[in-house]
Amino acid sequence: MTAIALGLPRIGGAIPAVPDTSRRGQSPLLIDRHGRRARDLRVSLTDRCNLRCTYCMPAEGLNWQPADELLSDDELVRVIALAVEHLGIEEIRFTGGEPLLRRGLPQLIARVADLRPRPEISLTTNGIGLHRRAQEFVSAGLDRINISLDSLDADTFERLTRRRRLDDVLAALSAAAAAGLQPVKINSVLLRGVNEHEAPDLLQFSLDHGYHLRFIEQMPLDAGHIWSRERMVTADEILDRLSARFTLTPDAGAREGAPAELFQVDGGPATVGIIASVTRPFCGDCDRTRLTADGQIRTCLFSRGETDLRGLLRGGGTDEQIAELWRATTWGKLPGHGIDDPSFLQPDRPMSAIGG
Repeated sequence: MTAIALGLPRIGGAIPAVPDTSRRGQSPLLIDRHGRRARDLRVSLTDRCNLRCTYCMPAEGLNWQPADELLSDDELVRVIALAVEHLGIEEIRFTGGEPLLRRGLPQLIARVADLRPRPEISLTTNGIGLHRRAQEFVSAGLDRINISLDSLDADTFERLTRRRRLDDVLAALSAAAAAGLQPVKINSVLLRGVNEHEAPDLLQFSLDHGYHLRFIEQMPLDAGHIWSRERMVTADEILDRLSARFTLTPDAGAREGAPAELFQVDGGPATVGIIASVTRPFCGDCDRTRLTADGQIRTCLFSRGETDLRGLLRGGGTDEQIAELWRATTWGKLPGHGIDDPSFLQPDRPMSAIGG
């Protein structure tokens, strides 16, 4: 098996200098110069995955990050505790790669659930193996879950993921609902000429089972950097396909920084969401900050720059030094992702190495 080298940075152990925050003020929170505040921390637990989705990574996989470069459980809990107790983070979402591949995940969830104030804890997963562990995660303190499902057809699912595991994902959805993880959310990516025709079927399936469906525009985060706007199924196209079978009405509820634009289905109360990061960007309301599995802070999913917390953690940095570096990094967050700018370049890391 041949793996693809991505040229990911190797981070040294030196303590980085804290950028100038003289105009930032004294707020302890994660605020930026555009008036946004980070409340939601996305924590990637691994870059590894047991699927090979065509819009994410090649069939042969990638060069996985060495284990000693990943943050340990103790390091993760220290950073998360600092974020919750001192920086105003209110929600922790564990992502990957595939976070279920992280050993000791229930224990990690339980440690985060013991923090005060207690953050909301959620998980984004492909669902493989979840049907055996859903109740364990709930008992540990998991509050919400998002499960990826791009097709209800076994052959199409295999074409998209390069694995014949549709039954596992369907079992995961049922197990999550039975364990009390409400609402169970489904994340779906549509690819032109592959599964875009399934949009109404995916919505009907979600309505029949009480799941909350969110369609996500394909984003320029693939390992091969072959994404193009022309190949992407846009939010407008998704809405057109859904409207051929359902009556959709914009939901009047406040979005409050959530990435999905919601639409009531056939008068409600059920809704369907569209996360249109490319064609309808919501950067002005973004409330997220990200921690990669190897300890890098990213202020945007599409950032080409990162701030190294791992070096500070392992180099003897104090909690206050870590907090100040994080605050300074957030202060420098750009106003938007810049995908429409002619100079836009995809991040060097693919989605699996950033965290969703």
